[in-house]
Amino acid sequence: MLTGRDSLNRLIGKRRRYLPNRESLLSAPIQSSLNLCNDTKNGKIIPDDETEKGNSKAARLVTCPICGSDVPGDNHMINSHLDACLARGTKRKLTQRTLLQLNFSAQTKDQNHSNETKLSTTNMFSEGPVESLEQNSICGLANYVAVEDYNSNHWRSTENTTSHQRINCDEKTPLSSPHINGPEHDVNVTVDGMSEATLRTFIVGRRYSDEKEIKIGAHISLSRDPNNVKDPNAIKVFSADSGCCKVLGYLPKELSEYLSPLMEKYSLSFEGFVISAPKHSLDVVQIKITYHKIESDNENDDDIEVSTCLWKRALHVARSAKGYPSSMIKYQCNFNLLIQEVLGNSRHLFKADEIDFLESFSMLSEDSQRLFVRLYMRKGPWFRLSNISYPEVSNSREAVRELTDNGYICSSEDTNELHDAIKDICNLLTVSELREISCVLPKNCHRGSRKQKVIASLLCFYEDGICPFLPKMILDRTGLCIRVASKAEHLIWRAERLFFLNGEQDLSAFLLVDLGIVKYPTYNCIIAEQIFSGLCDLLAYEEAIELAQIMDQSLDENNIELVLRCIMIAESRMSSSSCKAVQSITSELANTFHSCFSASWVYSKVVLLGISFLEREQRFNDAINLLRRLLSCFTCDSRRGYWTLRLSIDLEHMGCPSESLSVAEGGLLDSWVRAGSRVALQRRVLRLGKPPRRWKIPSFSESIKRKITEIHVQGRPLNCEIGMKSWFYGEDGEKCGVEQLALQYYAGEGGGWHGVHTESGIWLTIFGLLMWDILFSDVPDVFRSRFQNAPLDLATDSFYIVRKNLIESQLQKIYDGMAEEILITSWESHVGTVCRGVNWDRHSLSELRAAVTCIGGPCLAHLCRHLAQDYGSWSSGMPDLLIWRFHSEYRGEAKLVEVKGPRDRLSEQQRAWLLLLMDCGFKVEVCKVSAQPVIVST
Repeated sequence: MLTGRDSLNRLIGKRRRYLPNRESLLSAPIQSSLNLCNDTKNGKIIPDDETEKGNSKAARLVTCPICGSDVPGDNHMINSHLDACLARGTKRKLTQRTLLQLNFSAQTKDQNHSNETKLSTTNMFSEGPVESLEQNSICGLANYVAVEDYNSNHWRSTENTTSHQRINCDEKTPLSSPHINGPEHDVNVTVDGMSEATLRTFIVGRRYSDEKEIKIGAHISLSRDPNNVKDPNAIKVFSADSGCCKVLGYLPKELSEYLSPLMEKYSLSFEGFVISAPKHSLDVVQIKITYHKIESDNENDDDIEVSTCLWKRALHVARSAKGYPSSMIKYQCNFNLLIQEVLGNSRHLFKADEIDFLESFSMLSEDSQRLFVRLYMRKGPWFRLSNISYPEVSNSREAVRELTDNGYICSSEDTNELHDAIKDICNLLTVSELREISCVLPKNCHRGSRKQKVIASLLCFYEDGICPFLPKMILDRTGLCIRVASKAEHLIWRAERLFFLNGEQDLSAFLLVDLGIVKYPTYNCIIAEQIFSGLCDLLAYEEAIELAQIMDQSLDENNIELVLRCIMIAESRMSSSSCKAVQSITSELANTFHSCFSASWVYSKVVLLGISFLEREQRFNDAINLLRRLLSCFTCDSRRGYWTLRLSIDLEHMGCPSESLSVAEGGLLDSWVRAGSRVALQRRVLRLGKPPRRWKIPSFSESIKRKITEIHVQGRPLNCEIGMKSWFYGEDGEKCGVEQLALQYYAGEGGGWHGVHTESGIWLTIFGLLMWDILFSDVPDVFRSRFQNAPLDLATDSFYIVRKNLIESQLQKIYDGMAEEILITSWESHVGTVCRGVNWDRHSLSELRAAVTCIGGPCLAHLCRHLAQDYGSWSSGMPDLLIWRFHSEYRGEAKLVEVKGPRDRLSEQQRAWLLLLMDCGFKVEVCKVSAQPVIVST
């Protein structure tokens, strides 16, 4: 894997189907100082015979067993392509379920098989009554807006915003705002002062009901369902008219959260009646319910206050849901919410016609909205209309017609669309259908069993003019085909990007929250300034991401010429003006996160990946020029350490040791060169700076040469293959790795230590729990959506600078020995909530408490300070093992151990961590595991 490719993939996220700027990007003249497209290697012209050999080698193609496409026969390209295919997955078919349809509860294999054989007819989330998303008209609003009224407090940041705007999503926010009170709900009346009160809500989870037909005016009653595996607060709705008490469905989860304690603890009973009949059997049903208070002599003032608060919250949740049509299902509602929020926050980033287009979505029919979201979430790009069947879409053909008329989808009836997408539409045919077509063509047409081979043969005949009627033959079998229109695809992609501010999250994030699978922290979104000041900045950023995707796809396809062109385009667009803009931002607030949303930042990632590619091709001159370009453009950047290190190494490869030494020495004077890169440069200076090049010994020599304690452990090896992970027999005779073998040694003859193999995991978990309130404190602009697991500036210098007083106050408490108390409180308050670095499942609270107690306050405070000051540099590379032992009930000691197998050695980042930990007062060791010598008997 090329260095920087994983990072680029995360930046790109889900690959776009259509790149609107592809042609203009690749055809525009390149104002680059480099000419990478010449056939040069190490600055020399490649002989013609070598070029021909390379071409012939590239011409040998093999078929990928995953996706069926042809791949050049180079070994490294085959492996890279297979890795990419396996990571990305094969093309999704209409018979495969997406996240909209996935079943999150256990099923038997027979059930799974029967579900798979039904062609896209499974209702999304077909298990779990309370979580039936398609019927829940609350639309998950309370999951991410909690109890604040969304329409009233929804934040809107426009170009003319002059003051900070704030959203409070704390569930404990008092609900006494004027907008909550409405004519239907008198929330100022206490529960104690009234014997009954009424609210309107819905019945959801209708697919799990016993009674499918419901009439207006039907009487209902409510009952708790505490054994529900999906929601312990679940409340069933029964038919009161039926003697057998048939289940009609459930109350929305958000409402049940407040009504269930009222029913259990405060003796409230509920009854009501149906006020609207559903059009479809699985639609939500509007109801009105009334509670009756059962008198009790044991109530006190606290009980009355709590019960009144719960009732107010229940009224508010019911009121919040009124703004949505009763027929609107959750994924449809989430999609509308995303569009509305983006237009509210970032209206200045869309043209007038684009705003009209996005706003017109809410005017479409229910069926059209649902079908579009379904298709947008699919891989596609083309779909056979005959295969589209969703239970919540009553009339697919009418929905297609409306979406086509409004420009949201395109169909195969458009001749231009058909001509440009003939290959993609061919992929919709089955193998048997392809064979039928190939049978009417000349005998030399491929009729094998591999689908891609048959398609390639058919397209060859079509392009040569032998079979001009191929499109008609295909459509005769597929019928009408549709795809999401390019304009809709582009604008929705932009809306998702602006909403989530990354490429890794999409609409499925809403569903994970609605299901309760993911719970995000509670924090306030305070927006003081826009990330993108204008449309020009956003368009440049989008264009840079398009180039990054072209670069990534070109590497998959081994298109060397296009890879080199992408590198040159990226290098040329890191213009001095754009770099100055980035530098002006970082000079105001060191390495602010805003720079990550600039076109220059994206281009720098493309260039870095290009450098890794050129180094693999041994084109070190070109790599050196690009590294110098990066270092000159980005003077305030935490990546400068890696760039400087690579420049020094490449110069040594080119036979320039003196220049390599000068670069390394200059890098040590750079304040942005940190952690492992700094240690690596120091070691290079000591190695290259021997007399006669340098006579003076550097001041850091003694520090970097400090001896790290080593111990040696021998084990019985299971394998001795070079390049493979080392496996040994453990003390129990079972197979284990070197880390488990080291833990067994320390637990036994090593001194009775307890511990875990964790690397950085346990430390990031401890840091997240101890600094939870700091991470999610009120800081402007670092929280912009309800789907963040950390502030945007966590990995930048501004994190510590902005919160210095809060951080130092917390570190003082940790230093004074309060870490365990803070840890317990944080764990109990936030367990299960996502937070960057925190792994709730891997480490138990008892393990964390033992580790914190034995480490001690001073050492722990030093470590947390380093993570707070430079999380990006120090969040990886920590020692493999954390071990501890108690000397008394509340006193103990801890040790960190880096474990190395027979053929392993310390990385520079690991060495940097060990030296830093020694400075912080930790006990550290390197445990070297080797194979026991074989004794041959004579």
